[in-house]
Amino acid sequence: MVKSPRRLSRKAVHDLLAKVMERMSSKGCCYTPGLKRKATTIVQKTRRLPIPGEVLVSKGEKVEADTIIARTFIPGDVYTLNVASLLGIDVWETSKYMLKKEGEAVEKNEPLALAKTFFGLFKRYAYAPASGTVERVSDVTGQVLIRETQIPLEVDAYIPGRVAEIFPKEGATIETAAAFIQGIFGIGGERKGSLMMVSESPSDVLTAKQLVPGCKGKIVVGGARATNDAIKKAVKAGVKGMVVGGLDDNDLSSFLGYKIGVAITGHENIPLTLIITEGFGEIAMSEKTFLLLKEFDGEQASINGATQIRAGVLRPEIIIPKASIPPEKLRGLESKAPPEEGLLPGTPIRIIREPYFGALGVVSKLPIQLRTIGTESSVRVLEAQLIDGRQVTVPRANVEMIEE
Repeated sequence: MVKSPRRLSRKAVHDLLAKVMERMSSKGCCYTPGLKRKATTIVQKTRRLPIPGEVLVSKGEKVEADTIIARTFIPGDVYTLNVASLLGIDVWETSKYMLKKEGEAVEKNEPLALAKTFFGLFKRYAYAPASGTVERVSDVTGQVLIRETQIPLEVDAYIPGRVAEIFPKEGATIETAAAFIQGIFGIGGERKGSLMMVSESPSDVLTAKQLVPGCKGKIVVGGARATNDAIKKAVKAGVKGMVVGGLDDNDLSSFLGYKIGVAITGHENIPLTLIITEGFGEIAMSEKTFLLLKEFDGEQASINGATQIRAGVLRPEIIIPKASIPPEKLRGLESKAPPEEGLLPGTPIRIIREPYFGALGVVSKLPIQLRTIGTESSVRVLEAQLIDGRQVTVPRANVEMIEE
């Protein structure tokens, strides 16, 4: 006789979950993503070609941020020209009238084929529609295929450092000791330049007046928010990047010319990369982040605004290489550090949901019992002390750790 599966009461399920949460909490388990803000760490960047090509560096080699580490060529577009029809000849005679043979180079508008009539008194030409190479001449269709010149595609190192690993025909991994800061949201791709502090404090709004002529080619760092006029002036001044605490959603839409959706950013056709470290609105930059950036005022940095907020979280980043610290030495120090244990009392956090969105603090308690929130869901919570002194209780899913 087969017994019916045992059904647990709601209370029994609740108690079972509480015991599981208790065991996970005792082991320091945490599923909240970490926001990295490290003064010194090892940064590794894998640089790959989209299609097979040639790797130009070797393992152990030192490279600069602009060093080309791999190169390939993208096949050009193919153009089809019906030569038989243009010359008024039979298709099986196409090869006979060609001035250029298969494999030969040809320039745009250069005569490709020639047909003469009435003892050479009249001439008909077929001209190349594009510069490239004669790929195929068909005596079956009377058509000629012209392939445009290959387009070179190169991948640079992005950060200065040492080649840690080689991927044959694909690329390499570059590693360096660096200060590493992640933002909350960004737009624009990879750019390099020296940091330039233009705000006096993390609560200062970045205005157009603060952008002096000397900011051309720089990555400017502001405080609480960048105004719409500041962004426009930064573009005109040739600023490569901008890092601020917050940004108005309408200013972002005005800059881009459209409302940005929930997707991967970083591929926008814009002249500068913009990174916000705290969130949307007039939010002061975290003092620790501001002071860390200020410490490296004038130093070279690599930034990337690429952001993905759904599965496979991708955050904008600011990398400030420290050439004076060999990665081997730093790796030895990190191997001696105690392992990270996840969310524990004393862990620095940032709240990522209302009503305390953007607030910074530290974990003070991790209650084991589930709590019922406004949505009538029972969730794990934590108690935190914010930097302004407030004690708050929030769901654990509403915070992210700050790795320092």
